[in-house]
Amino acid sequence: MTTSSPEAVKRLLENMQADLRSLSMECKKKFPPVKEAAESGIVKIKTIAARNTDILAALKENSSEVVQPFLMGCGTKEPKITQLCLAAIQRLMSHEVVSEAAAGNIINMLWQLMENGLEELKLLQTVLVLLTTNTIVHDEVLSKAIVLCFRLHFTKDNITNNTAAATVRQVVTVVFERMVAEDEKFKGLTEEPPAVQGNSNRRSVITLRPSAKDAYMLFQDLCQLVNADAPYWLVGMTEMTRTFGLELLESVLNDFPEVFLQHQEFSFLLKERVCPLVIKLFSPNIKFRQGSSSSASSPAPVEKPYFPICMRLLRVVSVLIKHFYSLLVTECEIFLSLLVKFLDGEKPQWLRAVAVESVHRLCVQPHLLRSFCQSYDMKQHSTKVFRDIVNALGSFIQSLFILPSAGNTSSTSTPAGGSVSGSQASGQGGPGAAGAGSGLITQAAFEYRGTWIPLMNVSVQGSAKATYLEMLDKVEPPSIPEGYAMSVAFSALLDLVRGITSMMERELNKQEQEAATREEAEPDGPPQEPKAREVWEEMVRACWCGLLAALSLLLDASTDETATESILKAELSMASLCGRLGLVTPRDAFITAVCKASLPPHYALTVLSSSATNLSNKVYSIQGQSVQMVSPSSESHQQVVAVGQPLTAQPQGTVVLTAKNIQCMRTLLNLAHCHGAYLGSSWQLVLATLQHLVWILGLKPSVGGVLKPGRAVEGPSTVLTTAVMTDLPVISNVLSRLFESSQYLDDVSLHHLINALCSLSMEAMEMAYGNNKEPSLFAVAKLLETGLVNMDRIEILWRPLTAHLLEKVCQHPNARMREWGAEAITSLIKAGLSFKHEPPLSQNQRLQLLLLNPLKELSNVLHTDIRQKQLECVLQILQNQGDSLGQGWPLVLGVIGAIRNDQGESLIRTAFQCLQLVVTDFLPTMPCMCLQIVVDVAGSFGLQNQELNISLTSIGLLWNISDYFFQRGEAITEELEREEAVLLKQAQDKGEPLNRPFHPAPPFDCLWLCLYAKLGELCVDPRPAVRKSAGQTMFSTIAAHGTLLQPPTWNIVVWKVLFHLLDCVRKSSSTADKEKIESGGGNILIHHSRDTAEKQWAETWVLTLAGVARIFNTRRYLLQQLGDFFKAWEVLLDHIQSAALSKNNEVSLAALKSFQEILQLVTPIKDTDKLDALAVMDIPPVLMESLQGSGPGRPLVRSDSLAERLVQRYGVQSSLPPPGEELDDSALWWSAWNTWYRIGTECTRPPSGGTNKLVFVPSQPFLTALIQIFPALYQHIAGGFSMEDLKKLGVILHGAVSVPISSDSSPFILPSYTEAVLTSLQEAVLTALDVLQKAICVGSENLQVMYPAIFEQLLLFVEFSCKPPQYGKMETKHVANAKYNQIQLFAPAEWVALNYVPFAERSLEVMVDLYHKTACHKAVINEKVLQNIIKTLRIPLGLKYACPAESTWKLAVSSLLKVLSIGLPVARQQASSGKFDTMWPELANAFEDFLFTKSTPPDNRSIQEFQRNEAIDVQVVQLISTEILPFANFIPKEFVGRIMSMLNKGSIHSQSSSFTEAEMDIRMREEFSKVCFETLLQFSFSNKVSTPQEGYISRMALSVLLQRAQDVLRRYVEDQRLSGRCPLPRQQVTEIIFVLKAISTLMDSLKKTQPENVDGNVWVQVIALYPTLVECITCSSPEVSSALKEALGPFKDFMQPPVSKVQNGES
Repeated sequence: MTTSSPEAVKRLLENMQADLRSLSMECKKKFPPVKEAAESGIVKIKTIAARNTDILAALKENSSEVVQPFLMGCGTKEPKITQLCLAAIQRLMSHEVVSEAAAGNIINMLWQLMENGLEELKLLQTVLVLLTTNTIVHDEVLSKAIVLCFRLHFTKDNITNNTAAATVRQVVTVVFERMVAEDEKFKGLTEEPPAVQGNSNRRSVITLRPSAKDAYMLFQDLCQLVNADAPYWLVGMTEMTRTFGLELLESVLNDFPEVFLQHQEFSFLLKERVCPLVIKLFSPNIKFRQGSSSSASSPAPVEKPYFPICMRLLRVVSVLIKHFYSLLVTECEIFLSLLVKFLDGEKPQWLRAVAVESVHRLCVQPHLLRSFCQSYDMKQHSTKVFRDIVNALGSFIQSLFILPSAGNTSSTSTPAGGSVSGSQASGQGGPGAAGAGSGLITQAAFEYRGTWIPLMNVSVQGSAKATYLEMLDKVEPPSIPEGYAMSVAFSALLDLVRGITSMMERELNKQEQEAATREEAEPDGPPQEPKAREVWEEMVRACWCGLLAALSLLLDASTDETATESILKAELSMASLCGRLGLVTPRDAFITAVCKASLPPHYALTVLSSSATNLSNKVYSIQGQSVQMVSPSSESHQQVVAVGQPLTAQPQGTVVLTAKNIQCMRTLLNLAHCHGAYLGSSWQLVLATLQHLVWILGLKPSVGGVLKPGRAVEGPSTVLTTAVMTDLPVISNVLSRLFESSQYLDDVSLHHLINALCSLSMEAMEMAYGNNKEPSLFAVAKLLETGLVNMDRIEILWRPLTAHLLEKVCQHPNARMREWGAEAITSLIKAGLSFKHEPPLSQNQRLQLLLLNPLKELSNVLHTDIRQKQLECVLQILQNQGDSLGQGWPLVLGVIGAIRNDQGESLIRTAFQCLQLVVTDFLPTMPCMCLQIVVDVAGSFGLQNQELNISLTSIGLLWNISDYFFQRGEAITEELEREEAVLLKQAQDKGEPLNRPFHPAPPFDCLWLCLYAKLGELCVDPRPAVRKSAGQTMFSTIAAHGTLLQPPTWNIVVWKVLFHLLDCVRKSSSTADKEKIESGGGNILIHHSRDTAEKQWAETWVLTLAGVARIFNTRRYLLQQLGDFFKAWEVLLDHIQSAALSKNNEVSLAALKSFQEILQLVTPIKDTDKLDALAVMDIPPVLMESLQGSGPGRPLVRSDSLAERLVQRYGVQSSLPPPGEELDDSALWWSAWNTWYRIGTECTRPPSGGTNKLVFVPSQPFLTALIQIFPALYQHIAGGFSMEDLKKLGVILHGAVSVPISSDSSPFILPSYTEAVLTSLQEAVLTALDVLQKAICVGSENLQVMYPAIFEQLLLFVEFSCKPPQYGKMETKHVANAKYNQIQLFAPAEWVALNYVPFAERSLEVMVDLYHKTACHKAVINEKVLQNIIKTLRIPLGLKYACPAESTWKLAVSSLLKVLSIGLPVARQQASSGKFDTMWPELANAFEDFLFTKSTPPDNRSIQEFQRNEAIDVQVVQLISTEILPFANFIPKEFVGRIMSMLNKGSIHSQSSSFTEAEMDIRMREEFSKVCFETLLQFSFSNKVSTPQEGYISRMALSVLLQRAQDVLRRYVEDQRLSGRCPLPRQQVTEIIFVLKAISTLMDSLKKTQPENVDGNVWVQVIALYPTLVECITCSSPEVSSALKEALGPFKDFMQPPVSKVQNGES
C-alpha cells in the first residue's frame, strides 16, 4: 500500500490528528502555547483535508505550519513530548509532505536537541529519514545535518558513537547516490562542456549541479579532515579521526568510481588531494626498518608505522589502483613500488601480512595486471612493475623459508586456524594422515630444510578475501599466526597464474576463431598484426622466472596433496601458455620443473641434465623381502609409495617414489594429454621422464602398447604400496589416453612426438646393449600406440616409424627389446590392414603394399623370436584380411616361405600353419599368378628338415593344391592366359624373352609342371618318409589329373619329371650308406628292414619305379601318340633292369612287379589285317637306331638284332615302311623279352670265385616273380618264339631253380622239411613250361619240334630228386642240417639247398601227362624221348631206398608204369624203324636196378610198409607179364632173355641177413618170388611158344630153379643133423619154407599144364626132389613141417605109373 493511496492518506490524517491530540493532552498543564498550537493544528489539518483534493500536496505546501506544533513540542525538551514529536515528524517525512523550509526548521530544531544532548539516537534516526526520503535538503542545511551526525559520533556514549558512525556512512552514501541519480536524470541532455579549470580553486564548483556540488564539497572536506586541515563546507565540526576519514574516503572511492571518472572536478580532487595525502601518510612505513634502533638510523625519532592508518591506507590504495588506475598511472606506479617494498623482510610482520593481502587483491585482477605490463614493463624508462610484483611475491615466499618469523619459535605449536586446516587435511586423506598418532601434525603445510610453515585456508580461489585488511576495529597491530603470510602469498601466486593464463587462453581462442572466420571470408587478406600478442609475450617473459622459482620451491616444500595439485596446475597452465605463445625457453623450463618433481630426489639430474648421481641406499634383506632404508632427505616427511629400480645402464640401488612424485607424474601426463600440440621439442623431456617413472613403477607394455603393472624381472623387486597399486591402472589408462589423443595433434606436432619417441627408444637401446637387463620398452610401446591411433593418416608416419622399429629395435641383441619391436611392427601392420581406410585398401594398392612391406623386411632379421612374431602376424592377417589381400599375396607368401633349416621347429610350425590356412581357405581368392608361389612355398616346407610331420603334411597340401587346380582348371587357365598375354607384351616391348619356367608349355600346364617338379624334388629328400609320401602324392596326382595336360606337356612330364626322378633315385640308392642306423630319436624303433639308409632308399626306388610303370600302363594310349614312346619304353626297361639287378631283394622284386605291370598292358585295338598286310607294318624313326642292334646305352644280348627279328617274323626284307605311323607293339615286347632275358641271365648266373666271399644270391620271391613274368610276356612274343629262345628260357629256369636260399629265410619259404610242398618259384617254373607246352599244343606244326626240349627240361628237374643242382661252387647244406643262425647276426648266412623232391616229383607228373598227350608225335619219337625218360627214371629206381624221399621211387615206378603203358605200344609199332632200339637195354637196366636194388630198406620198416613195397615190385612184374612178354616177338631177344633171367632171379629168394627171427617169414619177398615164379612158369609152359629160343629160356629157368631147391633142401638136412637140439637160424628156416612153397607151386603149375608142354627133364628133376623131401621129415620146426606137408601132398599123382609112354622124350 503506497503512501499516496487514499487509505494511506486517510490513515495519515487520522494519525496526525491523534498525534496532535496527544500533544495537546501532554502539554495541557505545563506548556499551554504548545497545546494551543496543537489544537489549531488539528483545525488546520481538517481544513486542508476538507478543501483539497490532492491532500498530500496541500499538506506539503503548508508543512511549515503543520510541523510547527511538533517543533514547539520538541522545544519543551521534555523527553516524553520530544519523542512523541520526533515520531510525528518522522511520519510526515516518510510521507514526503515536508517542504524545504520546513526541513530547514526541523534540522535547526534537531541541532538544538543535539547541543543539549537529548534523544541522540532519535535524532540520528530523524536525520536519516529526512535525507533518505527526499532530496529537498541541500547545501548548508545538508552540511549542517552531516555535521550533526559527525558530532554525535564523538560523544561519550558508545552506542551513540557507533550509530552515528553508521549514520555518517549512510549519509555520505546518500549524498553520492543523489549525485548518481541526478547524472542519470540529465544523461540524455547534451551538456555544454565545463570550462577547463586551470586553477586549483577548491570552490570551482560553478559547473556542478546541486547534488553533485554537495558531493564535491563533502569529499573535499573529507580530504581536508584526514589531512588534519579545517573543512570548507562542514562547518561546525569539533573533532575527527584519521581512521574514520580514511574509511569514508575508501567507501566513496570504492562505491562511486564512475563519479570520479566522469566528472573532471572529482578527478582533479583525486589527483591533487587524495594521492598526495596517501603518499604523505605512508611515509612512516617506508622509512621504518624493523629492529634498527631509532638513535642509530636518524637523530630525529622516526614515527612508527601505525597499524590502523597503514591498513586503511593500503585499502585505499587497493581501491585507487583497482578503479582509477587509468587516471593515476604515475601515482599507481609509486603505490605499487611501495607495496612491493612493504613485502621486505625488514618490515614488521603485520605490515608484510597486510601488504601481501593487498598484493593478493591485485593478483585476482588479470586485466589490471595486463595494464601494468602495458603501462610500465613495456615502456622504455619505466619500472618493470609487473615483473617486480611477481618477483617480490617469489622472494617473499623464499624469505619466509629462509628467515623464519620471530614468533616461529616452536614449529609444533598449533597456530590459529591450524586445527581447522588440520582436520581438513586428514579429512582429505592427505599424506601423513595415518601418522597422527605418532606425534605428527596432520596439517597441510610447507616444509623446506627444516622450516615448517602451516598452510591455511585463506580465501576462495580467485577472490582475495583479506583478514587483516578487514580488521578495522583493531588499534594495535595484531599478532599474525604462523603460516598466514605464506598462505596468502601462495594463494596470490596461484590466482595470478590462473588469472593471466585463463585470460590469455580466452583471448587466444577468440583470436584464432576470428582468424579462421577472416580466412574464410577473405583467404588472401593480410594477416592482422596481433598487438595483444606482444603484451602477452611480454607478460610471460616478465613473470616466468619469478613464478618458476617460487612454484618450484613450493612444490618441493609442499606436503599437502591439494596444495601440490594447485602448484602443479599452475606450472602446467604456464607451460601450456608458453607453448601456445611459442616461447620455447619458458615452456621447457616449466616442463622440466614438473619432470624433476616427478622423479625421485637427485634422480632428476640423471635424465634432465644427464649427470649421474648414484643414490647409495642401504638395502637390508629380511626373509628375502627387500626393505628400503630411506635416508632422511628434504623428502623425509613425504609418504613413500613405491620403491623401484632406476633406469640406468649400470645396475644401481633402488630409488624411492613418493606420493608427490606420482602426483607430478599425473600432471605431466595431463600436460602431454591436453597440450600435446604445443609441446614441440619438449616431448623429449616429457617422454623421457615418463619412461623413467614407468620403469620405476614396473609398468610393462602389454597388447597394443598399453602399459600394465608387471613384476620387475631382476634386481631387488619393485615394492609398491596399496595406495599406488590402486593408482597404477589409472596411470596406465591416462598414459594410453595421452597417446590416443595424439590423433588430434597436427602433422607437425605428431612428427615431434614420433621423433621424441624414436630418440628415446635409441637411448633405451643404447642402455640395453651389452647386458641382459630388462630394457625399457616405454618408447617402443608408445610408438606402437601412437601409430595405432593415427591409422587414418598412417602414411605420414609409417616410414619413420617402421624404419626405426625394423632397423634398430628388431635387430637389437636384447631379446625383450626385440620382442617388443616385433610386437609393435606386427600390431601396426595388422591394425593398418584392418583399418577402414578411405579409399579402401582394395582400391589403394600402393598403401597396402606400403603396409605389408615391413612384414617382408622382418624376414631379413636373423633372430627367431622376431620371425615367430612375424609369422604369427601373418597368421592373424590371413584369418582377418585373407580375402582382401589381392596384390599383397606374393609378399605374404614370400614371408611364409622364407624359412630356413636353421630356424628351429616352432618357427617352421607357425609358418606352416599360415600355409595351411592359405591352402585350405584362400586359393580361390588370390590371383592365379600366385598359385605357383604357393606351390613353391609348400615345396619348401616339404624340403625343410626340422620337423618331419610338417614335411609330410606339406606334401598333403600339394595334393590339395593339385585338387584345386583340377577343380578350377578352366577358370585358372583363363586368368593365367590373360596374365600371360600381358607379360608377353611387356617382354616384347622390352625385347626380352618371357622368363618363366617350362616356357613354351601353356601357362596352366606350367603350373602343373611346377607342382610335379616340386614333388620330384621331395621324392629325393634325404628322409625316407618324405620320399615315400611325395612319391605317392606325385604319382597319384599324375594319375588323377594328368588328363588335363596337353600332349606335348606329357613329353616334359616323362623325360624331365619321371625319368629324371628315376635317375636321381637310382643314383642315390646305389651310393646310399650301408651303415646301420641306430634307433631313431626318442624311443622310435626302426624295423630291421629299414635300418640302413640303403634299405630306406630301396623303398623309394621301389615306389618310384612302380609309380612310373603304372603311369606307362595307364596312360599308354596317350604316351604312344608321342613321337619317342619307344625310346621312353627302352629307358623304362633299362630302369627296370638295373633295379631288378640291384643287390637289394626289395628293389629287385619290386622292379619285377613293375615289369609285370607294364606287361599287362592292353594292346591298343588294331586291324588284325595289319599283321598280314606286311607292307603296312611301320616302325617309327626312333626305332631306327635300335634296329642296329643296341638299345639306349647298352648292346643287346641277342645275337639277332631287332631288325632281323622283325624280318624273321613278318618276312619283311630290308624295306622299312615310311616312318611316323602307328608303331606295332611287337618291337616293344621283344624289347621287354630282351630285358627279361638279361635280368634272368644276370641273376641266375652262379657266383664265380671262392666260397668265402659274401655273395649276393637272389631271393626266392624275386626269382618267382621273374619266372612268373614269362607267361605274360610269352603271350606277346609267342609268334616269334624260336627254339633258341626256348633254350635261353631253359637256362634261366634251370638257373632259377638251382638258386639256394639263405638259412635265415628258409623257415619262411619251406614250412618244414617233411612236408612235400613246392615253393612258389618251383610252381612258377612249371607254370612257365605249362604255358609253353599248351601254346605248342595248339600251335602250328613247326612249333611241335619244341616238345623234346620241354621233356628234356622236365627230365632235368626230375633228376633233382636224387641229384640236387649245384649253384656255382657254393657249399650248400641239406636243409635239415642248416642252423638258423639267428644268434650270430653277422656270421655269413649258410646257404640251404631246397628240398627239390616235391618239385622233381611234380615235374615227373607233368612229364607223364605231357607224354600221355604227345607220345605219338614225330618229334617225340625221333628225339628218343621215351628212352630219355627211362634213362632219367632209372636214377631214382636204382637208388630206391637210398632216394632222398621214399615217395620219389614210388612215384618213379608208377610214372614208369604209366609211361610204358603208353610208350610200349608206340615202340612196338615203330619196331621196324629202329628208333627204339636203344631204348630196350635202358629199360632192362631200369627193371634190374629197381627189382634188385643195391640199397637196403631202413631198419624201422613196419610189416605193412614192407608188404606195400612188395606189392609195387609185384606190379612191375605184372607189367612185364602183361605188356612185354606176350609181345616177345616184337621185342629184341636179348631183352627178353634179360627179363627171363630177372624173373628167375626173383623167383628164388635169397635171404637177407638183417631180419630178426620173428620177421623172417614176412621179409622174404615171398609174394614177389611167387609172382616171379608164376610168371616164369607161365611163360615156361605157355603153349604159345613162338620161337624155340623162348621155350629154351623157360626150360633153362626151370631147371635152374629145381637145382637150387635141391641144394637148399640138402643143406638144411645137413645143418639140422649137425645142430642137434639147437634150433636153426631164422633165415635158414624161412628159406627152406620158401623152397618148399615153391615146390608146391611148381607141382600145381605142372598139373595144370598140358603134359606135352613139359620137358621130360623137368619131370626127372622133380621126382629127384622126393627123397630129399622125405629126409626133411625129421626136422623139428612146425612151420617147416606144415610146408613140407604141402609139398609132399602133390607127389601122390606120381605114385601110379603113367598110362602112356613119354613121346617127345628129350628135345
